[in-house]
Amino acid sequence: MSINKKAQIRYLTLDKCLRNRGRLWTWENLLDAVNDVLSEEINPKTKLPMKIGKTQLYEDLKDLEYRVYDSPIKRDKKGKTIYYSYEDPNFSIQNAPLNETETKQLKSALQVLSRFKGIPQFEFINEIIPAIESKLGLVSIEREVMSFENNLDYEGSKFITPLFNAIVNKRSLTIEYQDFKSPLPYNIAFHPYYLKQYNNRWFVFGYNEFTKNEYWNMALDRIKSIEESKVKYIITDVDWEEYFYDFIGVTKKANDELVEIKLWFSPSQAPYIVTKPIHPTQKSKNTEDGLEVTIKVVPNYELEKLILSFGETVKVLSPKSFQKTILGRINNSAGLY
Repeated sequence: MSINKKAQIRYLTLDKCLRNRGRLWTWENLLDAVNDVLSEEINPKTKLPMKIGKTQLYEDLKDLEYRVYDSPIKRDKKGKTIYYSYEDPNFSIQNAPLNETETKQLKSALQVLSRFKGIPQFEFINEIIPAIESKLGLVSIEREVMSFENNLDYEGSKFITPLFNAIVNKRSLTIEYQDFKSPLPYNIAFHPYYLKQYNNRWFVFGYNEFTKNEYWNMALDRIKSIEESKVKYIITDVDWEEYFYDFIGVTKKANDELVEIKLWFSPSQAPYIVTKPIHPTQKSKNTEDGLEVTIKVVPNYELEKLILSFGETVKVLSPKSFQKTILGRINNSAGLY
């Protein structure tokens, strides 16, 4: 059975209602809930908001129960009234395994994506296709053959979807936030623009109304709550891919400038640096005693941590200011022992 966009909206709305034990749901209540959501969708023929009737509602419930999903719908009869809910309040079609229709649709989508393999701008597709096929069971394998880096206990994961939706739909937000230096949470009037993952943490960039900074960033694991605001969304012209090109990680001050940094890597480390460059601007030159690498970046905390992670296999050759910064951190570290 084909599942179109409108049907999926109805299924998800019913799913949300049936999971809600805070009220009793008659078929009239369920119908009202679905039509409230559909009121935002316009019928192209009548130019009026979309609506369904009792017959379509019952068909949708059948789809949820056994034709499309395998939802444990319970019907409690009190007098002449029937109330609908899930037998298991923790059940949700969003957590259910893929059904046959969804599997076919996803396979078709992956076939389209596979056409872009090999194109320079789409290298990421080589990673996501096997990841999707493996994790969603779209290929038959006896045991797991791929492992993906993931922080299972990451606190900020629950905020990725609402922030993504706010960015796509251009919605301003009020975010309750608590950074590591603040003893108490505080509110930020925020216009989200871009989500970025770095070092297994997620960050959101956007406009902070108080500081007037459109490059403001917050770690998702420090967010306490998110609420949609009625304030008009402020659009940005920032090219975020270009913005992040100049530095490593997520930290960049307003007046920071690009610097050419020259590094030396030992012969043992050289092959790894050649095959996995530390920055897109990297230029490498083999020497008698190792590998000389030049990158043009904005120096920041994340770059310092990266350089220090190579230990004794790296040396900063220039500029003197960055060399002094790294040496200072090495001395401070040595002083702990």
